[in-house]
Amino acid sequence: MKRRLPTVPTPAASSPPAAAPQSGGAPRLDGLVAALAALDDGESLRRFLLDLCTPAELEALADRWAVVPELAAGRAYRDIHDRTGVSVTTIGRVARCLALGAGGYREAASRLGLSPAPAADPH
Repeated sequence: MKRRLPTVPTPAASSPPAAAPQSGGAPRLDGLVAALAALDDGESLRRFLLDLCTPAELEALADRWAVVPELAAGRAYRDIHDRTGVSVTTIGRVARCLALGAGGYREAASRLGLSPAPAADPH
């Protein structure tokens, strides 16, 4: 005998459209951004990230950030992979964000005195 899955009502045609995401992200992201901005020192931010993220998530974030200074130095993707162990795919993703993203990597790098070089040759 087959089990029937419960049906989910569909929104009525007269329902108002869902709100468009705010500039910079959805309200939940805005709340997270506010929490991060409220932390005024590195140790507080470190503790928040340790509570917020799993070890794997922290490692992924740290790996992505580790690529930024390498790209800023103009290193090739393979050299960055050899130096950091970060996958070439992730390196390419970070490079793409540096070139075409929202500007977050660039601003953080600039504030830390890193001047990203033009995109490194992937080979």
